[in-house]
Amino acid sequence: MSPRRSYDQYCSAARALDAVGDRWTLLIVRELLAGPRRYTDLHADLPGVSTDVLASRLKDMERDGLATRRRLPPPAAAYVYELSGRGRALLPVLQALGEWGAPLLAERRPTDAVRAHWFALPLMRSLAGLGDGVVHVRLDEGEFHVRLGSVDGPVYGEGPAPEEPDARLTLDTEACTLLGRGDLTLPEAVRGGRITVTGEGPLAKALREA
Repeated sequence: MSPRRSYDQYCSAARALDAVGDRWTLLIVRELLAGPRRYTDLHADLPGVSTDVLASRLKDMERDGLATRRRLPPPAAAYVYELSGRGRALLPVLQALGEWGAPLLAERRPTDAVRAHWFALPLMRSLAGLGDGVVHVRLDEGEFHVRLGSVDGPVYGEGPAPEEPDARLTLDTEACTLLGRGDLTLPEAVRGGRITVTGEGPLAKALREA
């Protein structure tokens, strides 16, 4: 394995970029925040990355203590990658980057790939402070779920949650993008009918009354 490149600067920002500043690394973290993923799943949800680069970044992340590789028990018997505690601690970093970059989503380019779960992290900012629980989200592009509150593990996932969600949201991709950009607030979206909330628990009630 080649030695890690470094800025060789005694600065915490430079040291952080030594570990996560390479192209694709933070996007791999974004995918692994959804929980353990197989190499093939990561490659499918990172359109544009080469197999060599993905393998290299994963090895670097293992070396730097950001991710681990383990074998699932039978009948799966496949290898998966998952974030360490150090890797999961990058969640607020990705959320801050997403907030900073949200104005750049003014127009979707014809060449832009999209996955429904890519909207999970910006949507979580809008849902913060409403309570703990699992929210199922349905967009034009597909479904995903987010886990709100103190979570030691995956903070979101593709498709429905394995357990019954505390609330369900239905909205279009445009509304979700506007929420992420800060051009639409959650109360405005709910009152204006841009978001449909279903569920009877405290979290669903808080969403309807946001």
